[in-house]
Amino acid sequence: MSFKVAVFHFAVIAFGLFFGVAGAADARTIQLVGLGDSLMAGYQLPPGDGFPAKLQAALKAKGLDVAIADAGVSGDTSSGGLSRVDWSVPDGTDGVILELGANDALRGIPPEQTEKNLDAIISRLKERNIPVLLAGMLAPPNMGPDYAAKFNPIYKRLAEKYQLPLYPFFLDGVATHADLQLSDGMHPNPQGVDVMVQRFQPVATSFIGTIVAHAK
Repeated sequence: MSFKVAVFHFAVIAFGLFFGVAGAADARTIQLVGLGDSLMAGYQLPPGDGFPAKLQAALKAKGLDVAIADAGVSGDTSSGGLSRVDWSVPDGTDGVILELGANDALRGIPPEQTEKNLDAIISRLKERNIPVLLAGMLAPPNMGPDYAAKFNPIYKRLAEKYQLPLYPFFLDGVATHADLQLSDGMHPNPQGVDVMVQRFQPVATSFIGTIVAHAK
């Protein structure tokens, strides 16, 4: 082999190694945070059976390199979420699944205050350039139609205001199914979480795709 040919082969190998390493460096785990209440925290569920853990597993099974931190606090309201958003969502977070408001409705907190708090949370995250996937909630029937008429549109309105992806009802497919709930009739059991994850997965996949596209 001539000297020129040898140099050419070396250059080709070096080129391939360089871009192979660069590509590996570019590939990284997408870091998400689930900011929510007991529905996010996995109330009374064994470790690994909560929504963030099961969604992460489902997305990984689809080939997505993602880690979802559980920042759910049982009993938390939108006000509580606002008070802790800065430290519950650390620097380096690529996106937040925001799920709050159920406890506001259960406590009869004025919907205007809930919307104001959620708006402030989203604004804080936007200021940090952290994308948000908004998970909606519906007022429980016992709060009456007047309360529901004020509460239920909050999430769609905020999604439109900030151009956010919206999953309209976090408990979709579980809320009216006793076999998918704990004995309290409000929180999902492990099978209920499976249903939630299955239904939520497409919007989460799209959300991650948007994050990856913007990072390039």
